[in-house]
Amino acid sequence: AWSIERPPGDTAGCTFCHTSSEERCSTCHQRHQFDPAVARHSEQCKACHWGKDHRDWEAYDISIHGVVYQVNKWNPTEFDFSKKLADADYVGPTCQYCHMRGGHHNVQRLSTVYTSMGMSNADRGAPLWKEKRDTWVSVCDDCHSPRFARENLQAMDEACKDAGLKYTETFKVAENLMLDGMGEPMPKDLAPDWSGQHIWSLKIGAYHDGPKYGGAQGESGEFRMSNCSDIERICFESVGYWMTYIMKGMAHGSWNDATYCDGSFGMDRWLVKAKAASEQARRFTALEKKTGINWVPSEFWRKGDYLEQLTGTRIVKEFPGKTIFDLCPEPGWLDT
Repeated sequence: AWSIERPPGDTAGCTFCHTSSEERCSTCHQRHQFDPAVARHSEQCKACHWGKDHRDWEAYDISIHGVVYQVNKWNPTEFDFSKKLADADYVGPTCQYCHMRGGHHNVQRLSTVYTSMGMSNADRGAPLWKEKRDTWVSVCDDCHSPRFARENLQAMDEACKDAGLKYTETFKVAENLMLDGMGEPMPKDLAPDWSGQHIWSLKIGAYHDGPKYGGAQGESGEFRMSNCSDIERICFESVGYWMTYIMKGMAHGSWNDATYCDGSFGMDRWLVKAKAASEQARRFTALEKKTGINWVPSEFWRKGDYLEQLTGTRIVKEFPGKTIFDLCPEPGWLDT
């Protein structure tokens, strides 16, 4: 939602991949070559699968597997890309070797528990995911022992659990600030979210429900990247970026990425930032109360040239009293 609300020029990187690219063979096979040997190189995945919120290429590239690939990929005795993927005997895995094992095209079939790019607090070791995990181990044991693969899965589980603790605590700091009326600004002081509503952006499903968060029972808020309080943006980045780095890094064997490169250390920093923002807001509120200052949020939170381009503002202006859910109520509309 933080992408589809924005004007097209803002989201070229989203739309080029999520519209034309993922529906065409030529995305990986290249329109002017269509050579399977080209499509078997890891770089073919790089055009789309990189960036802050889906850090696949970076995680693979600096992992031990990625280093083996980069050092040896020009040597046909180590990486013979003329062979079908089912017959590949590479010295190290490519993206395609693991995720398209045997040559099938259902990339997600051979992936670990995805859960919103690592952003969900899921128990990845739960019986629900056993088949997926066993399938993943079956790929690793082409080169490693099954025990080695399962130990790495467990390491990823523990890293994600630790990230979940920071995620929960960061959100709790922001939640308490908002419930105490000290969020700067509060949801009511902002332009509407992408749907045309004034709901706290971190009111995600069942985690935070009830009228005190804005909206009706069961209504969900929407992450905001812009026009929100600083602490809400900190929470967004902590989960949408750094928590994803941790999951992607551990899943691809890039432990440095999961720790140093804005992974767990990044979540530490953003938790400190959330706590500092909360402390500052509470101190300002105490001073204003003591001195009798009645702070009123600036008008630029509600109106601005850029805000006029976002869907929420346009819905409120053009369809007073309506939300995007009133305008597009039929099943499946958001998917199209």
